[in-house]
Amino acid sequence: MKTTFCEKDGKYIATLEGRLDTASAEKTEKELSVLKDCIGHDIIIDCEKLEYISSSGLRILLAIKKNAIVAGSKVSLINLNDEIMKVFKVTGFDDIFNI
Repeated sequence: MKTTFCEKDGKYIATLEGRLDTASAEKTEKELSVLKDCIGHDIIIDCEKLEYISSSGLRILLAIKKNAIVAGSKVSLINLNDEIMKVFKVTGFDDIFNI
């Protein structure tokens, strides 16, 4: 799992690449912890290269969303492939996130 960051137009953009599963969750969660300081910045998570997401990955994204709400920021997910979108629909996460 590879995670990269950039800031563009006052928004934090995180790009996820690979498999966000139980094996990679701890490392990815640490890498994404920088998004906890998003006060005044909305977050975009680009999932174009995300191949798979498990419940561990969903938990990480939900924690980011909760922190963003407290900080007054928004979280949007972009470029979800059909399989990832199916996971979001089955779990109801498509109602939680701006996709």
